[in-house]
Amino acid sequence: MTADDDPRIDAIADALGRLRGLRRTAPGVERGPQARAPFGGHGVHAGHGPHGHHGGPFAEGRGRMAGLARLRMLEALAAASHPLSVSEIGEAIGVDQPRASRLVQQAVELDLVRREADPDDARRTRIALTGEGRSFAQSVRGERRAVLGSALGGFTDDERAELARLLTKLADAWPRG
Repeated sequence: MTADDDPRIDAIADALGRLRGLRRTAPGVERGPQARAPFGGHGVHAGHGPHGHHGGPFAEGRGRMAGLARLRMLEALAAASHPLSVSEIGEAIGVDQPRASRLVQQAVELDLVRREADPDDARRTRIALTGEGRSFAQSVRGERRAVLGSALGGFTDDERAELARLLTKLADAWPRG
């Protein structure tokens, strides 16, 4: 089994990301050792994007933290089984509703997400990834998988499975603040 098709790499990366506080479970996302995380979830550097090493949608805005928050938002949207409301985004990435609203507006301006009418309530909107947003999210996931796959190169299949199981158990038990 190669790193590209090893679900344990996704489970390990997802657990690491949740432990680092960069991801929370998004609505509609399954968890557990067999769940395929849409991106690992461990850190990415602001500014590493589709437009070059220090360009792109994460070099703009209010510095590194703004870029990381936008990345968490894109990850939550990619992980969800449906477009999310601003409140759901805030809950998924651990920010309040006003902060989530600002992140959505910044991402709309960067053409990473779009607003859609909520089919269940015309007064509300849902947020969905654009093609560029999905492409960026997939490139981040690919980079993370490659790095993690390399780091796990010396692990046996059983060791990878055990690491995935234990990290997921720890992440599931970690108190949320």
